[in-house]
Amino acid sequence: MQHYKESPKSIAKKKPKVTMKQAFKTIIWPRRNLVFIGLVLIVIKSVSGLVLPWQSKVLLDEVVPSKDTSQLYTLIAIVLTAILLQAVTSFLLTRILSVQAQFLISELRAQVQKKVLSLPISFFDNTKSGALVSRIMSDVEGVRNLIGTGLVQLVGGSITAIFSLILLINLNPWMTLFVFVPISIFGIIALKAFKYIRPIFRKRGQINSEVKGRLTETLAGVRVIKAFNAEEQENIVFEKGVDRLYQNVKKSLTATALMTSSSTFLIGVATTGIMGMGGYYMIEGTMTTGDFLFFTLLLGFMIAPIVQMSNIGSQLTEALAGLDRTEELMNLASEEDDTERNIELESLHGEIVFNDVSFSYEEGKEVLHNINFKAPSGSVTALVGSSGSGKSTIAGLSATFLNPDSGTITIDNQDLSKVKLQSYRQHLGVVLQDEFLFEGTIRENIMFPRPNATEAELQNAVNAAYVNEFTDRFDDGLETLIGERGVKLSGGQRQRIAIARAILADPKVIILDEATSNLDTESEGLIQKSLSELTKNRTTIVIAHRLSTIKRADQILVIESGEIAERGTHDELIALEGRYYDLYTYQSKI
Repeated sequence: MQHYKESPKSIAKKKPKVTMKQAFKTIIWPRRNLVFIGLVLIVIKSVSGLVLPWQSKVLLDEVVPSKDTSQLYTLIAIVLTAILLQAVTSFLLTRILSVQAQFLISELRAQVQKKVLSLPISFFDNTKSGALVSRIMSDVEGVRNLIGTGLVQLVGGSITAIFSLILLINLNPWMTLFVFVPISIFGIIALKAFKYIRPIFRKRGQINSEVKGRLTETLAGVRVIKAFNAEEQENIVFEKGVDRLYQNVKKSLTATALMTSSSTFLIGVATTGIMGMGGYYMIEGTMTTGDFLFFTLLLGFMIAPIVQMSNIGSQLTEALAGLDRTEELMNLASEEDDTERNIELESLHGEIVFNDVSFSYEEGKEVLHNINFKAPSGSVTALVGSSGSGKSTIAGLSATFLNPDSGTITIDNQDLSKVKLQSYRQHLGVVLQDEFLFEGTIRENIMFPRPNATEAELQNAVNAAYVNEFTDRFDDGLETLIGERGVKLSGGQRQRIAIARAILADPKVIILDEATSNLDTESEGLIQKSLSELTKNRTTIVIAHRLSTIKRADQILVIESGEIAERGTHDELIALEGRYYDLYTYQSKI
């Protein structure tokens, strides 16, 4: 099975278009009951809004001429009731639909994050973490316009506009026809603008994620930036990013401004025409003052939703563009999607065998060439060699972070490429060279693999890794806050916490990648004792530059240029006087 090699650029080229039909089927239809309630509320709100212009006509044509105060009080009561209905329906719309929209956003964020964590390690090697944060948090926000008041207002506004149009035609068909022409022109302009805006919104999401990705890297590497006095060049990089974002926003604002200004002009033309035609009809006596006011107010009720539709339409376009990008992530193949992975490991002894394994990160540039070795259950296999020789790649293959291009890796005689990852990784422990610690307390970091471990199990791991040697000096002990990535601790202290975490996990297979590289001499002595405890009865693959730390390994593999140049125990390799002998004697002189 091939490992994942798809880069973010190749992903960006794929542009699946999420149509309104798809969005309706997957997002709106499952929540049709709430949407229906929203539509009912928006119709009630719209009809209530029509009460004011209707009663204004009654006021001018009937109440004022007849000087009927009792009818005036009735009219006021009717208008106040309508206003109250509008207020209540407006509140309910926000409470029901807007809250549901936010709930949907939280659900989608959780789904996207779950999907992202299911992707292969190689995907993360090619993708900035900040860009992924943006895609998880920002791209799904637009759906609030599908389930929130946006879509309902669009539908409700359409109903209001149609209802108002019928009343307008009934009042004066010629004046209505005159208004309908500029509104139709506006509708054509709006449709053209939406087609132009959608790719801009899509590109904005991409630029936004890139800028956030770089910003995240900048903040994480602030010590390196300050150490090399590189603040100015980072400022320039960020300024270029935000300028690209600005240019993108400017394009969308231009399109939106075109719609707004065209609507202002066309509505102005319609209003001027209505004034002229209405004035003529009133002079001729074929239209009352109340009829003219009623027509004017109704015209507002018809035009307002249409103008609002242009705004809501751009919001829906932005929502669909965000869903496009979300769909890209959701369509990527997860690690567990591989149908060939159907072997469930119920128990594990831990014998690992590499059989003619080759691997390349890029096509045509092989990193490992026909690697063959056996790591018996409970044994320690050490990998040594110069930087870039392929040691970490072998460790990554053993941890199932990578998959071989050819050859097989077996665990207890089972092909590792066919084993369900969860069933293998529950028996796996990894201690990396630059070990990652989470912001929080020392206790939380050690208990990360087993949050429900007992206090006795925790203390055993703490003592075995000699974490207590420094936590006893802290006022808060294991409850000490360590800062982001453990920044408040020394390299040796972070490493011991990582080893304690691995001990608590109690795995059958251990991968140690330069586990003692960050330690001073005193810490290294303590860690060697804890590592002896950690590796006991566990299959261990250890990478080390300090050759003094692996003298007792059951086998040592010397990796050079992606091949096993030498193999044997420490004494055997020293006697051979080959590459290992040269490395060991060189280190001994330093």
